[in-house]
Amino acid sequence: MSSENLNPGAFSHATDLKNRIFFTIFLLIIYRLGTYVPLSGIDPDALKEIMSSSQKGLLGMFNMFSGGAVTRMAIFALGIMPYISSSIIVQLLTGTSDYFKNLKEQGEIGRKKITQITRYGTVLIAGLQGYGVAVGIENAGNLVLEPGMYFRITTTISLVAGTTFLMWLGEQITLRGIGNGISLIIFSGIVAEIPRALASTFELGRTGALSAVMIVGIFILVIVTVLFIVFFERAVRKILINYPKRQMGNKIYGGESSHLPLKINTAGVIPAIFASALLLLPITMSNFGFAESDFFLNVSSLFTQGQPLYMALYAFGIIFFSFFYTSIVFNPKETAENLRKYGGYIPGIRPGERTAEYIETILTRLTTIGAMYLTVVCLMPEFLIARYPIPFYLGGTSILIVVVVAMDTVTQVQTRLMSSQYESLIKKAKFGK
Repeated sequence: MSSENLNPGAFSHATDLKNRIFFTIFLLIIYRLGTYVPLSGIDPDALKEIMSSSQKGLLGMFNMFSGGAVTRMAIFALGIMPYISSSIIVQLLTGTSDYFKNLKEQGEIGRKKITQITRYGTVLIAGLQGYGVAVGIENAGNLVLEPGMYFRITTTISLVAGTTFLMWLGEQITLRGIGNGISLIIFSGIVAEIPRALASTFELGRTGALSAVMIVGIFILVIVTVLFIVFFERAVRKILINYPKRQMGNKIYGGESSHLPLKINTAGVIPAIFASALLLLPITMSNFGFAESDFFLNVSSLFTQGQPLYMALYAFGIIFFSFFYTSIVFNPKETAENLRKYGGYIPGIRPGERTAEYIETILTRLTTIGAMYLTVVCLMPEFLIARYPIPFYLGGTSILIVVVVAMDTVTQVQTRLMSSQYESLIKKAKFGK
């Protein structure tokens, strides 16, 4: 049953799906309200003055992922990035450490243990970043009303609590809502700030900072980028799989053909988010404009749009995590073994190891194309942002996250809707109603 054949009235009968959607919206509303709850002890006028002149480079990216909470210095200012950073570290250890490899092989028990370790890592990273933010705010001049150890402790606790609460919200959305909770939190933060970004863009046009031609060109570029993303996210390479005929009694089974679909971008939006998280992690404070040392100022200048180091590290991170995450979510040897077990084979390729090598070769080529596509989408608009006063929310990374998360969520809604229809048909056939 395709999505085109879905009954238009099926949604009204899908009670579980409606509850999941309403639950997800409710939790996202709570998240958005939290981005407006400020930290205590900060002068709002001084904060507004500092943040209005510090929206470039990593601070702009950090503010984008936090849904604008950084500019308001809210309790959710760290956002969900410490959790993502902890996930990166754990997944890297899963590929290199024997202990984590054994946990991964233990099934559900091992997965719960890895999840627990990721949570502990999130609290640790959030604590380190939260204290760094507190110290940085104190060094910003007259931003803090009563600086001191009490302010540092309360600010750190508030930021850690905010990140932990967001981690819990994301897990609840994934478990009891619809879509991936962590991705939806980032998605909602970006979408909520897009109207303000559009308003500021039109204001730049009104004041003459941007010409009308440039504004039209920006929106054309955004539309082309969206179409480009949709094309590559929907693109798949289908490998023909044949199943031999088998005779059992007087009946013949098998003799059918199917396809093994391999996406060009198997990793989805994860490489862009992971690469961004790595850029934010080591120098969280160096681009807040709070550090006074020449060293931090020099480092900050290197991590702005258009700078070779920033672009090179971002591109390297995207390419690395495209291959790394693909290797985690798709195992050619396991796929080849499953095909051999059920009698499937690729025409012209021997089952077993040769099939695994063939699938791995195709997957490597597709991942290379996918990594290049992600790099182009994420980096090309950054040059425009560096040269022109374009809001960060109209950049390639934000558009990529919005489009990919929206597509994945819609796909999950359609899947659950079809499942609900099948259940309804089975009940009707069983009870004759």
